[in-house]
Amino acid sequence: MSQLYKHQSVLLHEAVDALITDPSGFYVDGTFGRGGHSRLILERLSATGRLLVMDKDPQAIAEAERLRSEDARVHVWHGSFGSMREAVAARESGQVQGVLLDLGVSSPQLDDPGRGFSFSWDGPLDMRMDNSRGMTAAEWLQQAPEAEIARVLYEYGEEKFGRRMAKAVIAARAKQPITRTLQLAEIIKEANPAWEKHKHPATRAFQAIRIFINNELQDLEAVLPAMLEVLVKGGRMVVISFHSLEDRLVKRFIRDQERGDDFPRDLPVTADKLNPRLRSLGKPVKGTMEEKPENIRARSAVMRVAEKTA
Repeated sequence: MSQLYKHQSVLLHEAVDALITDPSGFYVDGTFGRGGHSRLILERLSATGRLLVMDKDPQAIAEAERLRSEDARVHVWHGSFGSMREAVAARESGQVQGVLLDLGVSSPQLDDPGRGFSFSWDGPLDMRMDNSRGMTAAEWLQQAPEAEIARVLYEYGEEKFGRRMAKAVIAARAKQPITRTLQLAEIIKEANPAWEKHKHPATRAFQAIRIFINNELQDLEAVLPAMLEVLVKGGRMVVISFHSLEDRLVKRFIRDQERGDDFPRDLPVTADKLNPRLRSLGKPVKGTMEEKPENIRARSAVMRVAEKTA
């Protein structure tokens, strides 16, 4: 693996400690990245344990294939974790003991200017996690209506100045195509009237466009019930989020599954008839003070753990 774009896994030991309940079990790392969590999982598994690793990113999959060539316990699936049911069915006839998701963009993706995720340096405005298919951020910005751009910035970036920014994008692209990261960052910066301290004025906009281009929230909505379906009773789901929208989806899903079936409030139903399917384990875990200075992603990390009860 290139040291230039080496990935530092957030909450590495905390996540794997929470995940592994049976060293001989079958586990899924739905966001392989560069394999930090996967390698520690393999260290904790016995010779009969198995690990399915998934990722959209072709570079991540190339690293996963190298790991598979070294360890026969590894199975590889190139695709979104939203297709977890299909991936598990293709690799394993039974259910799994644990699923791990480390959401968002990885350090190698952010640090490589050629991927177009960052406003810290110039590069092509791509932003695709799977850069072998789909529409780039530049292509979308060139053809999207102003109202759609404003909606994306507001819904996925919680950017209150999304309309101003969308209007600025439309005006800029009328003069020349927006194809570079620093070009877009400058447009957004000039349209942002209220810069936040210690935060680049284009942070929320870049985040929103990346989430939209990669269908991240829709994939998360799809995988949560899929995780519950593939888990064996007593199996665990461990999800690390870096965005309030992601964490909200995970929190609500666990809460709803803890409550069980949705009966009318005035219907007399005892707790044992509600059919709860998950049990939250402990409080949300956040990035430690020790890793925050070394890994900027840890600053916003929130890990939630739940166990399947039925």
